[in-house]
Amino acid sequence: MTDVSLLHFREELEKELKENILPWWMKYSPDRELGGFYGHIDHQNRVVHGAGKGAVLNARILWTFSAAYRIYNRAEYLETALRAYDYITTCFIDKKYGGVYWELEPDGRVRYSRKQVYATAFAIYGLAEYHMACGESEPLNIAKTLFRDLEAHAFDREHNGYTEALSRRWQPLEDLRLSEKDQNENRTMNTHLHILEAYGNLYRIWKEPALSEALKNLIGLFLTHFVDGEKSRLNLFFDERWNLKSTLVSYGHDIECAWLLHEAAIISGDKGLAARTGELAIQMARANRRGLSENGGLRYEYFPETGEVDSDHHWWPQAEAMVGYFNAFQLSGEQEFLDRSLGSWKFIKEYLIDRELGEWYWGVDARGKPQTVKEKAGFWKCPYHNGRACMEIIRRTGDEIEHINNK
Repeated sequence: MTDVSLLHFREELEKELKENILPWWMKYSPDRELGGFYGHIDHQNRVVHGAGKGAVLNARILWTFSAAYRIYNRAEYLETALRAYDYITTCFIDKKYGGVYWELEPDGRVRYSRKQVYATAFAIYGLAEYHMACGESEPLNIAKTLFRDLEAHAFDREHNGYTEALSRRWQPLEDLRLSEKDQNENRTMNTHLHILEAYGNLYRIWKEPALSEALKNLIGLFLTHFVDGEKSRLNLFFDERWNLKSTLVSYGHDIECAWLLHEAAIISGDKGLAARTGELAIQMARANRRGLSENGGLRYEYFPETGEVDSDHHWWPQAEAMVGYFNAFQLSGEQEFLDRSLGSWKFIKEYLIDRELGEWYWGVDARGKPQTVKEKAGFWKCPYHNGRACMEIIRRTGDEIEHINNK
């Protein structure tokens, strides 16, 4: 692979980010009447009125536009990040009991006050990025407080790990599920992955010993419980005593974890963990080929007990595959991983980008037909996966081009 080819890859993704993804979110998602961002925009870019506003959507918008501003220094990106920051701190932060509310009414009143740990983690992630973008101390101070909230209320000191959800006053709940499709278990890989991501981003700017300890402990939980070392894939659901409760395989989470876990280890400053997770990232990327379809897309899930495969191709696994495979290429030098990363981008270009109405489809079925009944923006459909993938590849290809030119 030449620097010219890498430059072309980089230029295509920069164009996608700056001319499609970010402009779409700035044009369609702000709720200029009631504040914040609309909770649901359908395939035709129409607002679905009455939809709740989710903490995850708002925190991911905060992260995306803060990160984009740090790269391009464009005022409109910082303005969008500020809009998300103001709405989160005004409406989502629980000023009495700590943490963030799960969902608001369209007018900003609380709809569901539960403390889903996943949502608080994303608030930390976004606030840390916003602090790096604007340089103000308040976002960092709020992120520090949210970190302490999770450590005080969600961390299980007896059995290790973080519970999935608690009530507004941090009391136990019977239904812990992040979404209707999830199992009702106390320990989930997904929530721990994004706590890991949030704590890593916070640790970049706050070298607190307690945070360092928590970050390394999370990495240890992945190495001990969440990653199946023999199969090089993830275990998704456990009870509070770490008894495995599922055999489900999530191809998108596998490849996302492959690079995020390695990144967290690097941030931690532990060279031994960085080396170990680097090898694991290569192994997980190699094993992830089981989820690839012939056209380069990544299937959604596999159910080992029945042999059934969910062959839908959702938007976010394709974005994460692009980064996860490129990371494995950087670590190993193996051309196959770069080819897979480019194959993911080719699939995205051919099937997922909505050339008429903008942004990406939620997904396509096994035949490549867009799932137009699903939203363009919503509780889970945010600019974070595709926006971050573009920014990661832009940075990483730049590093590789520099490396080639310096040889």
